[in-house]
Amino acid sequence: MTVRVPAKVNLQLAVGASRPDGMHDLVTVFQAIGLYDDVTATPSGSGVRVSVEGEGAGLVPVGEDNLAARAARALGQLAGVSPDVHLHLRKSIPVAGGMAGGSADAAGALVACDALWGLRLDRAELVQVAAGLGADVPFALVGGTAVGAGTGASLTPALARGRYHWVFALADSGLATAAVYAAFDRLDAGSIRPEPRVSEELMAALRTGEPGSLGAAISNDLQRATLSLRPQLRFTLDLGQEYGALGAIVSGSGPTCAFLARDEEHALDLAVALSAAGVCRAVRRAQAPVPGARVVEPAAAGQ
Repeated sequence: MTVRVPAKVNLQLAVGASRPDGMHDLVTVFQAIGLYDDVTATPSGSGVRVSVEGEGAGLVPVGEDNLAARAARALGQLAGVSPDVHLHLRKSIPVAGGMAGGSADAAGALVACDALWGLRLDRAELVQVAAGLGADVPFALVGGTAVGAGTGASLTPALARGRYHWVFALADSGLATAAVYAAFDRLDAGSIRPEPRVSEELMAALRTGEPGSLGAAISNDLQRATLSLRPQLRFTLDLGQEYGALGAIVSGSGPTCAFLARDEEHALDLAVALSAAGVCRAVRRAQAPVPGARVVEPAAAGQ
């Protein structure tokens, strides 16, 4: 059983002060983009086994800490099913790139195992399981455009119109989310942060479906922390803006940089410019928003 699941970009990532438990309250506006991992679940003799191919395969852990494996075990425990499954991850989403690749794989594993085991749980039940795995996992299930609050797992669909063309500049190596938050706390020490709130300007732009308005409204409170760890990303962001990107932002905790283009032709021109400048390892183009995790025909899994 093969499930295709999208990456995400944060149109807004507002971060509150560090809590006593070390976590941060968030308000984030997610958008699912047409860059996908495929998760294939097949019966296995005993326990959960994980294999990986594709983008950054060698960087993905395949042991018990793999998030897709944890998802399969959590679903099996909920349903009273022995989680004997082989999960094969075919990756196109960058690893540790701020685009929720691990969370996407976990969401894909939930949908694939639900189908493989004949559980027929509704999406709301799967979202409940997903919320226990990480803040981005529920969104990978539902896709589209949505507002996340708290630690990011509480989702509300956003009223959004239009199709958007994104260009993503992939960095030479990933960044650990924990390291970015540690840098955020260090840079934020001694300051008083306001409670995170959704941007009214951003929501108004989504309602109009006008790319220029959306590009002017995107924001990421983690960007300063990411740039403190990877100063060279400033050159990538600046170059994208020089070539007319409507918006340029670090995606999530980074280090992937995201650029909003005017249209498909502009996205192609922007991708070519970024590639030619040598400021990133690779460039990907994608449209958004797209649906969340969904079962695909086996023949389509490698396409």
